Amino acid sequence: MDFLDLAGKRIVVFGVANKKSVAYRVGKTLADVGAEVVYVVRTHERREQLKKLLAGSPIYVCDVQHQEQIDTLARQLNSDFEGFYGLVHSIAFADYSEGIRPFHETTRQQFLQAVDISCFSFIALAGALQDQLDPSGAAVTISISTTRMASESYGFMAPVKAALDSSLAFLTKSFSKFSEVRFNAVAAGLLKTSASAGIPGYVDAYLFAERVIPRRRALATDEVASAAAFLLSPRASGITAQSIVVDAGMSTNYFDRELVADAMRPQ
Repeated sequence: MDFLDLAGKRIVVFGVANKKSVAYRVGKTLADVGAEVVYVVRTHERREQLKKLLAGSPIYVCDVQHQEQIDTLARQLNSDFEGFYGLVHSIAFADYSEGIRPFHETTRQQFLQAVDISCFSFIALAGALQDQLDPSGAAVTISISTTRMASESYGFMAPVKAALDSSLAFLTKSFSKFSEVRFNAVAAGLLKTSASAGIPGYVDAYLFAERVIPRRRALATDEVASAAAFLLSPRASGITAQSIVVDAGMSTNYFDRELVADAMRPQ
């Protein structure tokens, strides 16, 4: 039985960079249940690099920092396909080239660029593809498990992801005037991806998360992908404007006895 009812449904997936990408694992999960996956990557060079990994799937190019590329992509997709049931947005960027600095020293350029790529792109893509999305379909973005924890290793990205989370309600409301497209996020805990490895201090935070998670095993990217596939599916028809936390219980266990004992041990 096709429990998710995604077989034969066409999904456009944005954001694959390599085989460790959340977007790649989401796309593979969708393909495994019979969905037709169309990929969009940032550059022509990346498309060439990914042809073997994504063999058999169409790959388009769009740098979401440029509205003209989004508009061109929308026209190309409209010409090549008869609509999409779902959209996956797994795009984020922050300029950490100068390392992690105190939040109040974040530059205007850093913050606005991160908002543009990581948040506004979701809104812009939804708007550009609105007429191609199935009225009963879904759009899913990848967020973080909490935007309220002032993690120094994540810098200014948490407020940006908070804006992304907030956009879910507003997209749901505005689309409700003409469709029932659902907008949700998978609010993922710490993952081992190539993008996260480039964040200063992230590896230590990831190793700490492994200790905080009750099962003492880090969150797997496939666990995030499975949640995304569910939210895209008709089985999640009653869920919209929500950020579904997928953190393997990390947020329940910060006061683990062993962790507290380690913290209190004399240095």
